[in-house]
Amino acid sequence: MQIGLIGLGKMGGNMAQRIRNGGHEVVGYDRSETSPRDVSSLEELIGALQAPRAVWVMVPAGQPTDEVIQTLKGLLDEGDIVIDGGNTKYTDDAIHAKQLAEKSIGFVDAGVSGGVWGLQNGYALMVGGSAEDVGRVQPIFDALKPSGDSGFVHAGPVGAGHFAKMVHNGIEYGIMQAFAEGYELMDASPILENVTETFASWENGTVIRSWLLDLAVRALHADPGLKSIKGYAADSGEGRWTVEAAIENAVPLPVITASLYARFASRQDDSPAMKMVAALRNQFGGHAVESASDAAPAQTPGEAAKTAAAASPNAS
Repeated sequence: MQIGLIGLGKMGGNMAQRIRNGGHEVVGYDRSETSPRDVSSLEELIGALQAPRAVWVMVPAGQPTDEVIQTLKGLLDEGDIVIDGGNTKYTDDAIHAKQLAEKSIGFVDAGVSGGVWGLQNGYALMVGGSAEDVGRVQPIFDALKPSGDSGFVHAGPVGAGHFAKMVHNGIEYGIMQAFAEGYELMDASPILENVTETFASWENGTVIRSWLLDLAVRALHADPGLKSIKGYAADSGEGRWTVEAAIENAVPLPVITASLYARFASRQDDSPAMKMVAALRNQFGGHAVESASDAAPAQTPGEAAKTAAAASPNAS
């Protein structure tokens, strides 16, 4: 099968290679001239594809995706199909499908998970769209997915694929936060001497063994204590959308919501909330506060605990 792929970044470039490895032809385009693109414009991309055409969009969500789909609407013909494989908000899928349907162009939304390891391991795919549209591009999905029976689902109509991926990423937030909190607690405890090897010991035989745990161990071996990394975690939107969907459907998501808020907290070098906590403690209990101008460099939780243990009368 032949497919056009727009966006040859970290994931898009590897996806193009995996599709080619599956025996299909990929015509790749990226706006960056330094990318390994096959054509230098969207017009050239469409001209290189045989009708009926299939075009996979792999660009950032929001305005970039909106603009590409609008451009494709003007270039494609009746019977062609567009697959949006980016992290688009599921509510935007119905808008894009309606726009393309005005020219009888099909639309499929595809949530893609696998990151930079997808070329080697395969990509988990969650797709939304009509059975006819999904079936037309099934050979591409089969080439991208991992070997075996799992790794692909036709989740429902347009929007269902990105909705499933959104929830997947919300769950991912919660799991990562649990590992992070466990790491911080062990690092803070003066009784536990080898945090990295403790994490590594969990990789086999435990109920929390997982790929994310394997990646955590990999990171700790590469950078013991994670000293080269600032404690700042961005979010690309899916966690927020998951919480919004939970509110709309009156579904409690305490873990995922808390993990999203933890990411917000990570971006505050000097938390306004903690300023208020310190001020209140000073007001009601006379507890000391630090001046922002002469505060000592902050200790990690582990350093603070070990300092306190050393200062204790019972310390050995």
